[in-house]
Amino acid sequence: MLEVTYNGNIAMIDVRERISRGEHPKAEIFEFVKNADRGTIVEIHLPHAAPPLIAGLESLGFNAVLNQLAPDHYRLMCVII
Repeated sequence: MLEVTYNGNIAMIDVRERISRGEHPKAEIFEFVKNADRGTIVEIHLPHAAPPLIAGLESLGFNAVLNQLAPDHYRLMCVII
């Protein structure tokens, strides 16, 4: 199950541990993003850049911005419009 924490209109999803265990929560992330309220800023924390996740979000019509915060910590952001 996808864990989402909110700070105002920012929805934070940290899947670093799940991915490190070999899980692939991409479908859960897509489902969350498709159903999120307009104006929600989604922050997805990842252990690597995850080009397939970025491509998937872009194919759904979202602009995705990726920042590397540490060698094994990336933040992928998009805004639900």
